[in-house]
Amino acid sequence: MSNLKTSTQVLIESYPIYKGLFSLIILSFIIYKFSSFLYRSLSKTNQKITKKLKAVFFTFTFLFLSFGIYNSVTHYPLRWSEAFFSKNNSVNQFALNPVLYFFDSFAFRSEGLDTEKFQTYYPVIAKHLNLSLDTINFEQKVIFKEPYKEKPNLIFVMLESTGTASMSFYGNPLNSTPKMDSIIKKSLSFSKFYVHKPGTAGSVFASITGLPDIEDVKTASRNPLIIDQRIIFDQIKGYEKSYFIGGSANWANIRGVFQSNIKGLKIYEEGLFEEENRADVWGIDDYDLFKEADKKLKKLHDEGKPFVTYIQTATNHMPFTVPDKKESYTPILKDDINEKTLLSGGFRSLGQLNAIRYLDFNIARFLERTKESGYYENSIFVFFGDHRGGMKKLNFLKDNENDLGIQVHHVPFFINAPKYIKPQIIDKYAKLIDIFPTATSLAKIDYTNYTLGRNLLDTTIINTAAFVYIQNKGEKAVGLIKDGHYYEKTNISQKASLFNLKSKIIKDIKLDKPNITKQMDSLLSAYYHTTKYLYFNNKKVSK
Repeated sequence: MSNLKTSTQVLIESYPIYKGLFSLIILSFIIYKFSSFLYRSLSKTNQKITKKLKAVFFTFTFLFLSFGIYNSVTHYPLRWSEAFFSKNNSVNQFALNPVLYFFDSFAFRSEGLDTEKFQTYYPVIAKHLNLSLDTINFEQKVIFKEPYKEKPNLIFVMLESTGTASMSFYGNPLNSTPKMDSIIKKSLSFSKFYVHKPGTAGSVFASITGLPDIEDVKTASRNPLIIDQRIIFDQIKGYEKSYFIGGSANWANIRGVFQSNIKGLKIYEEGLFEEENRADVWGIDDYDLFKEADKKLKKLHDEGKPFVTYIQTATNHMPFTVPDKKESYTPILKDDINEKTLLSGGFRSLGQLNAIRYLDFNIARFLERTKESGYYENSIFVFFGDHRGGMKKLNFLKDNENDLGIQVHHVPFFINAPKYIKPQIIDKYAKLIDIFPTATSLAKIDYTNYTLGRNLLDTTIINTAAFVYIQNKGEKAVGLIKDGHYYEKTNISQKASLFNLKSKIIKDIKLDKPNITKQMDSLLSAYYHTTKYLYFNNKKVSK
């Protein structure tokens, strides 16, 4: 209520408010008519009830049913992911709310697998990923003969709503991220890194499971039928595993993605931190989140226990709640900047600029804390954006990604670990599902990869591509970015287009480049149908 305009905007952009109100009016009318019918039918045969008693009955029933719908005493309603507390899938299924599970799974009834098409395109994806052509098998074992004697820690940090366009390192003229710019210069970074779907839940699902989120119904994390996957995070033996989030892990059923797939994982969320100052709807802000995470990680370091953790930031998301002052950070005031300057950087508001600056401060401050706590040197820090936030015209860009609708997928990915890797910028195409194979290989941890991610540090892998899921003029579509070209095809009408990413004009060149079109269409279809196949055929084997 402190900023009703912003809160209302977040509400309208996030939920089907108008359709919901219209449905509620219809439902209310039906209930009214039905109640009138019941009253007329029963009023002659039953004793009249006083108005006070009616009010009590109505109030109690309304509150009871409202709680039944929300079914939680926290800020967040019941999610089916809360039932996924066991590695035994039968126990999880037994604990589910059957009505909730039915409606959630019913929404995905059409999200199936075309086995025939998958078998047609398997040789294409097998050749691309160096898999066996004789039989369908995605298993790739990675074993290191000389692992590190002292196990390095792995720290994955998801940068909320952070795309390359909002960072000064990648050309934004407003010097928005000077601290991260400095960190990237001392890190291994990937200039052509893309997420699959422009949404946080989709990126969390993909980064954890190693499978792109290509669900047409919201996000894959919400589909209870595909939540069980064999993932690399679960295979990191001898490590303490954790997930940090400033709010609740119930959002988008992310709890199920982590808890169902990672044995021994500890989730640190709102209500479990030593100090909690709720900033906004997303829970505690990034400064406090990093501070609390550092306390837990320092304790593990002092006990001599290696760890792998996933930290999800949130402050760089609407409503952009930043403090008036936090140590050396102070927000830019309205009188200090004009709208023309903001627009030159593509920012929609001053709040958006201040939020990315606050994230920039917090990333640098977190690394300072890790040095003070003693585990920085022996840790591998993996930073990646989940998608670019909404921005206005990006006139400073030197390519046509924004006009093609894929710039929102282009995000930073950099690994800071001076002890283990030298600073370098790698230009090969990379995608979100590559982060765990890459980081785990860098740490020389044995694992078996069952999915589509690749170790980007493998010098023999040069034929790379990025696979994205988009919405093209109202229709769902998928796209492939490879060798300076972008190929896009809608899922239903199968309308396809090929574009040159370096061209100053947006022109479909598929007829001019038939060989490139054919190759990219084949690989794009292979990624799409293989992902669908693995959703349902990458289950953990029951012992």
